[in-house]
Amino acid sequence: MTLPKPKKRTLFLVIATFAVFAVVANFFVFLGLTGADIRSTFSRIPLPRLSRKPWHSNEKIDGPYEPRDAHPISLLMAEADKTWAAYENSRSTTFRQTVSRYRRKYGRHPPPGFKDWYQFARKKNVHNIDDFEQIMDDLRPFWAIEPKVLRNLAANMWRDDQNGVAGIHIRDHKVVKETHGSWRSETLITLIKKFVSHLPDMDIAMNRLDQPRVVVPWDDMQAHLRKEVETRRTPPGTNATFTTGLSDLLNVTSEEEPAHREDPEWFPAHGKQYMETAKIACPPESHARNDGMSTADAEAKYKNRLGGIITNFNLSSDLCTAGPGIQDQHGFLYAGSSVIPTKRLVPIFGECKVNVNSDILFPANMYWKHDERYDYDEKHDNLDWDHKQDSMIWRGVTSGGTQTTDNWKQMHRQRFVQIVNSTEMADKTVRVLTEQPEQEGQFENLRDFHPSEFAANHTDVGFTETMACVPNCDFYNNVFAMKPGAPFPEQFKQKFLVDVDGHSFSGRWHAFLESKSLGIKATIFREWHDSRLFAWRHFVPMDNRYDDVYTILTYFLGVGAPPEERAAGSSGEAYVKRHDAEGKRIANQGREWAKKVLRREDIEIYMFRLLLEYGRIIDDNRDRIGYSDDGSELDKYDGVSKTDEMAH
Repeated sequence: MTLPKPKKRTLFLVIATFAVFAVVANFFVFLGLTGADIRSTFSRIPLPRLSRKPWHSNEKIDGPYEPRDAHPISLLMAEADKTWAAYENSRSTTFRQTVSRYRRKYGRHPPPGFKDWYQFARKKNVHNIDDFEQIMDDLRPFWAIEPKVLRNLAANMWRDDQNGVAGIHIRDHKVVKETHGSWRSETLITLIKKFVSHLPDMDIAMNRLDQPRVVVPWDDMQAHLRKEVETRRTPPGTNATFTTGLSDLLNVTSEEEPAHREDPEWFPAHGKQYMETAKIACPPESHARNDGMSTADAEAKYKNRLGGIITNFNLSSDLCTAGPGIQDQHGFLYAGSSVIPTKRLVPIFGECKVNVNSDILFPANMYWKHDERYDYDEKHDNLDWDHKQDSMIWRGVTSGGTQTTDNWKQMHRQRFVQIVNSTEMADKTVRVLTEQPEQEGQFENLRDFHPSEFAANHTDVGFTETMACVPNCDFYNNVFAMKPGAPFPEQFKQKFLVDVDGHSFSGRWHAFLESKSLGIKATIFREWHDSRLFAWRHFVPMDNRYDDVYTILTYFLGVGAPPEERAAGSSGEAYVKRHDAEGKRIANQGREWAKKVLRREDIEIYMFRLLLEYGRIIDDNRDRIGYSDDGSELDKYDGVSKTDEMAH
């Protein structure tokens, strides 16, 4: 039976009246809520087909971090977020913008092939088309050297086997020859083949040794850099192609030596203190050359007086600043095992270097080569953060320098293993932070923290085997008990993965960043990706003396009890609230970022750009070649509209 129409209208009016009343009532309730109330109330409303991931203070992972106390790490996390946000917001989005920014920043046209590289990078989803600062810094001083001299050096440095240099030779857009090769050069060739069709003829000299090579005296380097600035120009109508038929390239069809061969001037420095070589590349006023500056003065530039936390990761690995303080505490600095340097500026490509070196960095072969010891695999990391163990893990061999019974205590890995060993630390104290009893959220130094029990509960660190000793490693028999190896599936069960140097850089770093655990990094070495990674947002930096390791761990894991819960007479104990959400936050941010900027595709993009820039540096007409148009030819490719054009 149907109802009369008037009654239907009455029912509608009744429902509508109640609806209006409900909306008005909720509106006034809404006005009375604070911002925090709004987030906490409405963020809990379940939405169909949308899953909500809880976060500290209901904050999204990509939102700015808001410190919940004044712990130095909390404040550094907030500062890192701001720095990273500025980096993100400054990216070019079109070829036109990329070209314009290149000219403003470097005072030159982009090199020939730049448009092809841009499209290559875009097709591979490059995240930041502008961030190739390391390439430009590495190549700057070579503008002061004649191209034919660079070509001669690159073509012939491989000839003396004992000097540890390999050669890769490109002709007619193909890799046609490898000289004095090794697995490193073989791996690099597989990478170059991805884009070799765009490259000019060139010879590439590659470092075969673990440790870096070029240390140019400070005054010489400043002269090179001044000359580079003087040569900057952007002339109209440059030639968009590389020059062909250049002299002084290697004759790849003959074994005969050239009539003239430039001397790279290598000299052996095995087992010697590296700072004696390194300091000549430092400015005169630096700690490395100024005896009037104390180690404490130098530390103040990169460490917080509270807990010794790293505030400037770049300076913490700057040998001109930190070198004198760690020269007796790092194996490479104290007794490097494969050091054959030169004071001459030579074009040699290397996987890593320290800040005083002028080697040309390229992405380490271990990041490109598929090796299960170093490759990240999602299936081996199946525990989310909340289910991982509250522990820091490290495994490795006794690499780092030439070790003897008299000097092993100066090696960095050995010191690290001892510092986090509960037995070794049983009768020792260290500095950590503790919350001020009278001021919640404020911290002060506690210099007599006993770390042994904390280390026993929260660290799993040890050597798996000995190596690099003279005459043998027997002296370690009564020092270290070897531990079984821990492949990635085992390491990824822990929340904290610490990465320290070996003979040089560590090939595990990319995998640690890609994992669901939190990477902690201590190093003196620079790599190709450094400008892309932000300390305290994507990883946790640690001092090369490891004197901040307990401050770091007690921040994330918490330690002690608040004053009101302590037993009588225990006022000297450390107390830091657990910051597990902060650890999870950095781990997740590092993981997501690595997926954007440290992919194999990013290695291809970087190497392609590097060899285009290098190809110009060694070209006799380098001042007259390059891309001189405005970039508008790719507007359609970039999806630039007429409105965008007018705004530009």
